[in-house]
Amino acid sequence: MLLLSVSLLAEAGDTIRYTLEQCHEMAIENGPSSRSREELLKAAELNRKAALAAMSPHVSANAAYVWNSRQAHLLANQTQFDFGTATVNNNGTASFEWGAETPLSRLADLTQGTVFHRPVMQLEQDAGQKIADAYQQVYNTMTVDLTHVMVAQVGVTQPIYTGGRLTAAYKIAKATENMANIESENKHDDIITAVDEAYWRVVSVNCKHRLADNYFNLLCKLENDVTELVNEGLATQSDLLKVRTKRGEAEVKRLQADNGLTLSRMALAQLCGLPLDEVFVLDESTLSETELPKTPIDAAAAASQRKELQLLRESEQIARGNARLAAAGLQPTIVASAGYMYTNPYAENGISSDWKGHGFFSAGVVMNIPIAHADDILRYKAAKHAANAVALETEELQEKLTLQTTQANQRLMESQQKIALAQLTCNNAEEVLRMAQESFAAGMITASELMQAQTAWLAAATDLVDAETEAKVNDTLLRKYTGKL
Repeated sequence: MLLLSVSLLAEAGDTIRYTLEQCHEMAIENGPSSRSREELLKAAELNRKAALAAMSPHVSANAAYVWNSRQAHLLANQTQFDFGTATVNNNGTASFEWGAETPLSRLADLTQGTVFHRPVMQLEQDAGQKIADAYQQVYNTMTVDLTHVMVAQVGVTQPIYTGGRLTAAYKIAKATENMANIESENKHDDIITAVDEAYWRVVSVNCKHRLADNYFNLLCKLENDVTELVNEGLATQSDLLKVRTKRGEAEVKRLQADNGLTLSRMALAQLCGLPLDEVFVLDESTLSETELPKTPIDAAAAASQRKELQLLRESEQIARGNARLAAAGLQPTIVASAGYMYTNPYAENGISSDWKGHGFFSAGVVMNIPIAHADDILRYKAAKHAANAVALETEELQEKLTLQTTQANQRLMESQQKIALAQLTCNNAEEVLRMAQESFAAGMITASELMQAQTAWLAAATDLVDAETEAKVNDTLLRKYTGKL
């Protein structure tokens, strides 16, 4: 019996061989998106911790220093009273000018020309100076030295009740972190699926390349045999031209298969993070080992565990959280605070700037009660409708994923049937080819009839490779859809 089955080529000693599992590992480790996924996961985790930390006390410190070119005077340098006007001069002295209708001025007028006039005038002058000195003293006391102003404060704030705002924010951050993890797992599954498709594409093209080589070799041998028959007068030049035409077509197929193998290898190398020009061979031993699931597939249960549905459920949680955040804007807010403040100047016992480190403690509770916030009410209603929309999308996606899983299971069963039929066809084609070669050698059939048998064998062997490759890809998709990838 002729050895016409597809066999593995002997690799050179320095040629690298990869298995499917090794390709998975390289794609996951060296893929261009692996590092970005890690960064996104870390960011989501830190955002969740930040939302949790928002519920704990916040400690802050503030300080400020200001230099001013002038002082602040709480009293004017000149003040007019009913009995006169007091003035503090720029040179540091003070003066007082009595009004025209004061008791002392009337007494001075009555004693005009008497011996009492001088003592009365002296009394008026002394009294005015006393008032001026007293006003100057008050003026100086009410002057604040603002040349150097410093304020330092250390405080603690603790939210007591925020209407559920902080809790909703934490749940949103938690759902976002879950989404990041699910997306990472989903990308992992996408990478595995893409590698499987590229891997079996390389295997398929490589098998077809070997088939093309075998077919070409068969035609070359047939060309030699027909040439000898033509020389012996047992065949015509027309028969030889037909064989040579077929051999030319086979050579073109060999070239196409070689180019396809190079491109498919480059695609797989790109997924695995390998150099695009690296030459390697793949393990093809499991190409024909695809099996149907041993237990019936529960499409609805499998769809409920799909990453796409989990992502939409987390999106629904985020939408519900946004609604709770909007509702929190309609709730009272209570915050407690405590702190220590140091100021210079300070006003503990009058206003002073002696830089002795005077400070004070303070503590309190602040409550805010919203009364008429129409915008928050509208935002809350809008957020509820958005959450309802996501819930409806979840129900719709559940049905679509159930249908997708069912279709994938059916495609795998169809692939198994194709393999069985293609294997039977290939075996028959091999037997027909064997008989045709024996008949041609015995001179019972023409070269054209033998070429027909060879072409039928090539088509049957190619269909078998396609069926086995399709089964492998469909098996990967079904395992992805059922969470068994």
